[in-house]
Amino acid sequence: MKSFFQLLLICFSATLFAQTPTNSTQIQQSLEQKSKMMNASLVKNIEFTNIGPTVMSGRVADVAVNPKKPTEFYVGYASGGLWHTNNNGTSFTPILDNSPTQNIGDIAVDWKSGTIWVGTGEKNSSRSSYAGIGMLKSTDKGKTWTNVGLTDSHHISRILINPNNADEVVVGVIGHLYSPNEERGIFKTTDGGKTWKKTLFINQNTGIIDVAVAPENFNIMYAASWERERKAWNFDGDGNHSAIYKSTNAGSSWTKIADNSGFPTGDGVGRIGLAVFNENTVYALHDSQFRRPKEKNKKSSDILTKEDFKTMSANDFLKLSDKKLNTYLKNNGFQEKYRAQNVKQMVRVGTVKPVDLASYLEDANAVMFDTQVVGAEVFKTTNGGKSWKKTHDNYLDGVYSSYGYYFGEIRVDLQDENGIYVLGVPIIKSKDGGKTFTSISRENVHSDHQALWVNPKKSGHLLNGNDGGLNLSYDDGENWMKLNDPAVGQFYSVFADNQKNYKVYGGLQDNGVWVADHNARINKSWQQSGQNPYESIMGGDGMQVQVDNRDANIVYTGYQFGNYFRINRERGKNTYIQPKHTLGETPYRFNWQTPIHLSKHNQDIIYLGGNKLHRSLNQGDDWETISGDLTTGGKKGNVAYGTLTSISESPFQFGLIYVGSDDGYINVTKNGGGNWTRISNNLPQNLWVSRVIASTHKKERVYATLNGYRFDDFTPYVYMSNDYGQTWKNISSNIPTSSVNVIKEDPENENILYVGTDNGLYISFNQGNSWEAFSHNLPNVAVHDLVIQPTAKDLVVATHGRSLYKTNVANLQLINEGILRKPNHIFAINNLRKSENWGRSWSQWRAAYLPEITIPFYSNSAKKVTIDVFNGETKVNSVSVDADRGYNEAKFDVSFSKKGKRTYEKAHKKANLKAGKNGVFYLPKGKYTVKIGEAESEFEIK
Repeated sequence: MKSFFQLLLICFSATLFAQTPTNSTQIQQSLEQKSKMMNASLVKNIEFTNIGPTVMSGRVADVAVNPKKPTEFYVGYASGGLWHTNNNGTSFTPILDNSPTQNIGDIAVDWKSGTIWVGTGEKNSSRSSYAGIGMLKSTDKGKTWTNVGLTDSHHISRILINPNNADEVVVGVIGHLYSPNEERGIFKTTDGGKTWKKTLFINQNTGIIDVAVAPENFNIMYAASWERERKAWNFDGDGNHSAIYKSTNAGSSWTKIADNSGFPTGDGVGRIGLAVFNENTVYALHDSQFRRPKEKNKKSSDILTKEDFKTMSANDFLKLSDKKLNTYLKNNGFQEKYRAQNVKQMVRVGTVKPVDLASYLEDANAVMFDTQVVGAEVFKTTNGGKSWKKTHDNYLDGVYSSYGYYFGEIRVDLQDENGIYVLGVPIIKSKDGGKTFTSISRENVHSDHQALWVNPKKSGHLLNGNDGGLNLSYDDGENWMKLNDPAVGQFYSVFADNQKNYKVYGGLQDNGVWVADHNARINKSWQQSGQNPYESIMGGDGMQVQVDNRDANIVYTGYQFGNYFRINRERGKNTYIQPKHTLGETPYRFNWQTPIHLSKHNQDIIYLGGNKLHRSLNQGDDWETISGDLTTGGKKGNVAYGTLTSISESPFQFGLIYVGSDDGYINVTKNGGGNWTRISNNLPQNLWVSRVIASTHKKERVYATLNGYRFDDFTPYVYMSNDYGQTWKNISSNIPTSSVNVIKEDPENENILYVGTDNGLYISFNQGNSWEAFSHNLPNVAVHDLVIQPTAKDLVVATHGRSLYKTNVANLQLINEGILRKPNHIFAINNLRKSENWGRSWSQWRAAYLPEITIPFYSNSAKKVTIDVFNGETKVNSVSVDADRGYNEAKFDVSFSKKGKRTYEKAHKKANLKAGKNGVFYLPKGKYTVKIGEAESEFEIK
């Protein structure tokens, strides 16, 4: 019989190690908590500035176009909010920034009343498809938003509004991404969202990915169900419950119509997209996961392929001619040490097997792309779904690149029954009802297409949303305009180098790696010069960046799954540096976001993490593996798992290294990999280690953040240790419920910490005992990475949906307990250079140039504050402001008050003050003192 202590320990362990999805009540409470924190924050007056880029964009989720005025439309980005244009995309205005989320699945507009509906939570099943908070509704064109329910839906696929009754709305809900749930299926409201009725439910793992309505009859609808299961290590996007349903009463009830109709059924049925031409004519785009039949009469070749070695015996291998084998080895990039004679010797003695020459060319990630499935296929019905027929005989290769979990949209031209468009990696169109297709991707159109509006009244007028933003065409895709005005880039990482005019680097989802000066102008002037301030230096999905602090031309970066390069920007040379397993060794596993780390002790030394940690002593030219497998060992699935996600070497000691993995392990070595110790046994288990960071202030200190997003667990897990990770302290404190992606320690003030979550940024002034929302001008968007440029003292924030933001934290770094106890404290004020142009305009067409200084100060309470400005003992002006509790900034136009001018002239008999062209008397050169009560600071006009 177990003792009370043992039972208590079991209960504690179950709580510690369980991954329970966060419920909607917790999420709603956390959103309310964050709203209150934002209003009470000590740093609510520190403003962030968006520094772009805009030249590339982020993933578009949906577009909604005014049918009577197509130059007006809304664009919803997957994690970048909702934007409105009334000038055909020349400029956009964000209208969801005052809501609790920027994550969008679908949008719909009742153009008669101007009512906007947003279904939150992206419909795709990507690794960064963020959950939403239900249905948002605005009746004032986005000025205010109301949550009208379905708060546990997480991911909403489609919204249909009855054109004759704006209160009647049908919503398709795909449901949770990583866990089963009940709130999925089709929901309908007839009272504008006050109440909802679930009209179609299949099961807890099957949601609705698309709903389409007959243009002339709102009663006739078709819906596509999708059975899917995503885990951190696997995605299963097909099943018996994926099918097509029909409603003849405006979505109030549904009938399954795909069975025995010619449309595929069974375990291989994947995602389905729908396009309705009329009541009876419907196109269905199917992501078929059924396996292709093996090819017959395959043409024989004398050239060896990796498939030849998978079944080859050792005897047959040894009979191969050296020339033939060497041709295979050289053509497939085997290292120089692997040539015919020595490889045969390795096989002869049993060190390797012939199959190893096939697996050497593969990695643990290849299975995701190597599976031969049918893929994209188009079906059509002309009798309302009673029967379906495939429109084409050939495979639509290259449309989905094997797995279509990321794609699935099809559109039909309402002016042409045979004009259809299929969205995938390329965008393709057919003018013969799907018998043949041509690509309409062009040189300025990004790949990975997610949304398309086809003008129902004018053929050839298209608005296309993809992973690179928005494109517009008036000639059916022959030519496209790019409408990338909003800064909605989805950053994974950010880095700042150590140059005086430092550069900012960042890796973006599906948009490569870009670099720019930190003070680059983000406007349209580059279209005049022909050169955008941001420069692309790497393609693919952009990953982490490290820059040699001795030579900023040496940049280490790459794309997904550990494909890293050393770039010499001065010479324009890229050197591939990914570590390679030895022949016969199990292939390394590399995470989608493979971590790299340049040693602070020697910039020739770089670390790169697979499932093992690799170290190069010569800038990546050669590698040594300095650990065994530092993960749980991986799991069977089609997503790389059991990989390292974070690397940090202590600046105090070379070889004191921490690593974290995607399956919850944190390990430390104090001797450069000679010995490793797991230090995560007392932390919650099986979670993604989003960061492990060695302190820059104390050798024994280390921070760790864990992320439960891939279990739909949005708990913030933040920890600190002061003994190399032997024991941990939970410092998540009052951070609202939201998964944590990054923690950063301030380089100047050891008490200050920054944390980026899936819903915003936070700062602590007391080592995590309490946190402040850090969000002025920063919307509720996922923060993936942070960097502090130590000389400029700028904090650069990489968001996954709204590009990069920057703010200066020099004054924050000075805040300590002493300042926090004062009634007021004035920080340093920047000096100003006197100019004869103050108050003067260059022409009648320009406003006068008005000088201004910023007076930064702290107040321990909300109150009215009088700021007095003195020249010696003479008060020259006073400014009254309403101060908030915390950090404040007052603006002063460096002018005299009327009384101050008289007083100054009495004290300075020879003063000859002259008014500016605008009639204002500005302060002359000299030193000035600023006072708030007992607090004071100085500035100088030079």
